[in-house]
Amino acid sequence: MNRLESFKKSLQFSTPESHFSPILKSLWFDAKGDWDMAHAQVDQLNDRDSAWVHAYLHRKEGDLWNADYWYARAKKSRPNFSLEQEWESLVSYFLSE
Repeated sequence: MNRLESFKKSLQFSTPESHFSPILKSLWFDAKGDWDMAHAQVDQLNDRDSAWVHAYLHRKEGDLWNADYWYARAKKSRPNFSLEQEWESLVSYFLSE
């Protein structure tokens, strides 16, 4: 089983794994449908990686102006593919760090 599949399998539990970084916890809560908890994980962080996830969350929320602000802080551009693809690419990226 690859790391992305393992991460997805962890979604069957009621809490994220304790060793997950705040960024991975954010993506975990997002996948569980808890946008507020996902946002809370990255809202107070100031690094580029957190800004990238923050941007994704606001894109998902439909607040594109705010999303674009966070993409710029992350030195990224808003992708032109689905939210599901962006979520998977984010999880894969942060699992590989």
